[in-house]
Amino acid sequence: MKGLNIGGLKLKLPIIQGGMGVCVSLANLAAAVSNQGALGVISAVGIGMLEKNYRKHFKESNLIALQKEIRKARSKTNGAIAVNIMYAVSDYEDLLQVALQEKIDAVIIGAGLPMTPSPNLINSFTKIILKVSSARAVKLLFQHWSEKYYRLPDAIIIEGPLAGGHLGFKKNDLIGLEPSVKFLSDIVNDAIKVINIYEQKYGMEIPVIAAGGIYSGNDMYQIMKAGAKGVKIGTRFVTTTECDVSEKFKQLYISCKKEDITIIDSPVGLPGRVITNDFVKQIQQGTTKPIKCSWKCLKTCDYKKAQFCIAQALFNAAQGNFLNGLAFIGAKGYLADKIISVKETIECIISEYLIEEKLIQKKLQLLAT
Repeated sequence: MKGLNIGGLKLKLPIIQGGMGVCVSLANLAAAVSNQGALGVISAVGIGMLEKNYRKHFKESNLIALQKEIRKARSKTNGAIAVNIMYAVSDYEDLLQVALQEKIDAVIIGAGLPMTPSPNLINSFTKIILKVSSARAVKLLFQHWSEKYYRLPDAIIIEGPLAGGHLGFKKNDLIGLEPSVKFLSDIVNDAIKVINIYEQKYGMEIPVIAAGGIYSGNDMYQIMKAGAKGVKIGTRFVTTTECDVSEKFKQLYISCKKEDITIIDSPVGLPGRVITNDFVKQIQQGTTKPIKCSWKCLKTCDYKKAQFCIAQALFNAAQGNFLNGLAFIGAKGYLADKIISVKETIECIISEYLIEEKLIQKKLQLLAT
């Protein structure tokens, strides 16, 4: 298994931990992943909800909490740390500035296409990783950045339809979808074809990292054989001792069955993959939940018309309050059966990868004879 080179940021393992919000992946998880030679990621979305005065000073709380978590992670590791920032949040630029001021190793930007990146980002030493769900989006971004900024992202994450959380696909295309990496492989290959043109033009390597439904080492092996240079894994890191959520949240994953995973309509206008609970059943039946909006945290949200507050529901769940919350999960999250350390989790993934590699090589040898 080769390492991963993201614009000169060299990782021992080609693994990026998913940035999961609200307040699921914070400093403890990110640092533990980083200590194993992978890229640990802090999720910035709604991070200020950890602060006591967030309802009165939500924007300021987000910035304070993000700085705290970055510094906390730095105190626990000498490895690489990234921050995941949703382009769709209202304080995107402010969160980005905090990450850059703290000299974060990389920023992962998703939930929208950053067609007009700030000069501070373009001119920084921080690595830029953009997360999209189609080769078309890659083409639009690369063409625009190349023509206007003479700069390209350092890596691209292609997130497929089997991911947890909000998804960049139509709801009808997600229902009944089999948990296979085949569809993701097709998107990855299409994206690689687009990126190859720019790699040749600029004389640089821009790795494509696959995400969405990558749970086991065999998933990882298959998608990397299809052309991905690395993977982003989120769901599997939830059931680790170091993950920053409550134990109730982790146990929900452990008890989750395949049939418990469903697709909902999120107030942000996207489908979302979640674990079914009473809260989810109520919103699926049309129940409206009271909303106390501290501020408009998402650019596109109309809280006066929203059925419920997705940020509050996610935060509640992360704290173990499932009466008023829901949990995002990847399509293969039902495979979780125990809580172990990040170190053990990564060792399992590597072992599964190597076993799959040996099996494929043995099959090829048999075919050759």
